[in-house]
Amino acid sequence: MASFSLALGTATKNRDGKIIEAFFPAPILNPSDSLTKAVAEITGYESGNQAIEIASDICIALASAFEVAGEAQAALFATKAAHTEQPLVVVVLEEDSQPSSVAEGFLKLQLISHRLVKPHGVVLDGIFGLLHNIAWTNQGPIDLPELAERQMEARLNGETLTVDCVDKFPKMVDYVVPTGVRIADTSRVRLGAHVGEGTTVMHEGFINFNAGTTGVSMVEGRISAGVVVGNGSDIGGGASIMGTLSGGGKVVVSIGENSLLGANAGLGFPLGDRCTIESGLYVTAGSKVRMLDADGNEVEFAKARDLAGQPDLLFRRNSMTGQIECLTNKSAVELNSELHKNN
Repeated sequence: MASFSLALGTATKNRDGKIIEAFFPAPILNPSDSLTKAVAEITGYESGNQAIEIASDICIALASAFEVAGEAQAALFATKAAHTEQPLVVVVLEEDSQPSSVAEGFLKLQLISHRLVKPHGVVLDGIFGLLHNIAWTNQGPIDLPELAERQMEARLNGETLTVDCVDKFPKMVDYVVPTGVRIADTSRVRLGAHVGEGTTVMHEGFINFNAGTTGVSMVEGRISAGVVVGNGSDIGGGASIMGTLSGGGKVVVSIGENSLLGANAGLGFPLGDRCTIESGLYVTAGSKVRMLDADGNEVEFAKARDLAGQPDLLFRRNSMTGQIECLTNKSAVELNSELHKNN
């Protein structure tokens, strides 16, 4: 009875009884057959991908099943959930396919943010149409048609209902705080981001869902949806990387290891290891690049997409002619290790 993932979580429902979000503190990737079978016997799961709403009184049995399987965090949460009055949901994913429910979508986003899978490691096709805009507030998520009434009720109770944002995706740290990271402005990292251990995200840095860093990185610019940044790379202040939702199509725009995207620079093609794009230079896949040899002599012209993934390149703009030039990168990027000890 193999399955791709399973998780127990709490859910928020709107007044129509529909789940609008779900929180899974201890999702399990590739659970054992015996655990999946035990969960099925307890919850009534049969087959396929299902989100099953459950009563809290079966959580003790779930806790026991998790404990036997060696899933300590899931067992702890199930034990605590046995005493809650909040809606509970168990999601079992037999296969990694397009999510068909809100709970499934939220589980997959949290699998990425828990670092159980990397960006592009799960199928998220159709998630924009599946989720809808929610008011993310200091009193939890609220369906937008209910927001005005909730605001009135709060004021009449002498309270203030603070709306942090209106979006399909909440901020990551309300669901997951990965180990070894520093995030200066938590609203700028969406749920579904993959933030590698040792990464620092400064105040103007941004990481979208299904995107992020794989290890130690400095992020002062924008990592758009679908973009993956390798270990040791630096995204300079104001820099931007073209994502799969912003004109990049289905090409995965990535940055290799120990590379630098300078301040206010931009990238629209996959960049290799130990590469540098100088500050203020935006290089798209179709940019015409003048190739130079070690002595600074022109060798040929190429489009940037033809250089995708190649290591040790320096991209710069000729200050006299404005032409984009590319030559061997002779200076390796080295991040300040003291800045990335995020214990």
